[in-house]
Amino acid sequence: MTESYVIIGDGVAGSSAAETLREERPDAEITVITDEGEALYNRILIKEYAKGKLPEAPISIHDEDWYDERDIDLRLNTLVTDIDVDADEVTTHEDETFGYDKLLLAIGGTPQQLPVDHSDAEGVHHFWTFQDARAIRESVEDAEKGVIVGAGLLGIDFAAICGAQDVEAKYLMRGNSWWRYALSEEGAEIMHDAMRERGVEPVFDSGVARFETDDDGHVTHAVDPHGESYECDFAGVAIGLDFNTEIVDDTPIETDDGIVVDEYMQTNVDNVFAAGDITEFHDVILGERAQNGAWGSAKEQGSIAAKNMVDYGSEEFRWVSSYSITHFDFPFLSFGHPTLGDDSVEATTGEGEWRRLALKDGKIVGGVLIGDLAPQSAYKQLMREERHVADQKDVLMQDGFSVDDLAAKSEQ
Repeated sequence: MTESYVIIGDGVAGSSAAETLREERPDAEITVITDEGEALYNRILIKEYAKGKLPEAPISIHDEDWYDERDIDLRLNTLVTDIDVDADEVTTHEDETFGYDKLLLAIGGTPQQLPVDHSDAEGVHHFWTFQDARAIRESVEDAEKGVIVGAGLLGIDFAAICGAQDVEAKYLMRGNSWWRYALSEEGAEIMHDAMRERGVEPVFDSGVARFETDDDGHVTHAVDPHGESYECDFAGVAIGLDFNTEIVDDTPIETDDGIVVDEYMQTNVDNVFAAGDITEFHDVILGERAQNGAWGSAKEQGSIAAKNMVDYGSEEFRWVSSYSITHFDFPFLSFGHPTLGDDSVEATTGEGEWRRLALKDGKIVGGVLIGDLAPQSAYKQLMREERHVADQKDVLMQDGFSVDDLAAKSEQ
């Protein structure tokens, strides 16, 4: 009998899985269901579109013909409302039912809303989809003053968008620095200075207690917990994701912060797999459960999930992720799990150059590089190899570091 595969979600994880399945199973029935109205696009480039740096054309990756050419049934604007793991079928909002032999959940997340008054006002934006980027670009082009909330990797996209569109903005941070769980104040200050150069002022120990609006329901001010009021006609909120696990609430599929999978992307239900942001996966390098929202990680998870849907246990997910920021005049890259670990080492290696490695049990589990990205390959190699390096921290921070430097010292 012809095998039937259903994929819910057409982000890079779902699309990568569909492509791999077609390669592995030329005769299988493959259906991709997504509630978005357009096929796969580049979530990395949509921030450049929102900044006004790119037109729409380069953002799309696959058009509908791509799926037709591969005999993949793509269902746009289709919401899955029920998953029945006993009957092996999913049901959509139009009461259409799709049976499956194997199911992949690549359903991602939804931006968290600030639990404050008027957080849904006109001019208050979240950033996740291409539709979000279009709305942000239209709004920010007409704005004069902005407020940004969320001191992480998504929040800084809003800072760059405001800077590129000449919107004077206040970046309201709850702590004393940007991405304080991964950077020390020294590293963060490089980022703060870059923001200031673009007209975005970090405001520390702040946040938003409420938004205020005009009679038309458009945001006019953000008020922080201390009562300070900041004028704005544009606000960007990036405080994290709520993972879309509600669709499996009435199933035996295990969830925690996301959908729990093993190193083969399989859930606790044998013929149900998951990939991408939604997964809480067994990280074989870290030795514990982890989550990762990087584009490359999601793409690899989709491909690995597909291979194991065809032949379970054939290939494990073993990956060191990377996330880069290209908004400023210097490069910025994080890899692995830079907010984890029980130890760390950091150094300033030159003007505007800084690096930090997170260690766990003496091994590298993540890091951040600012200004000089040359050592990234060596650090990632050491992480993949699970090498014990805690006794050679000084060598790790040397300018021009390579893996051979560690080997040389260990032989002395």
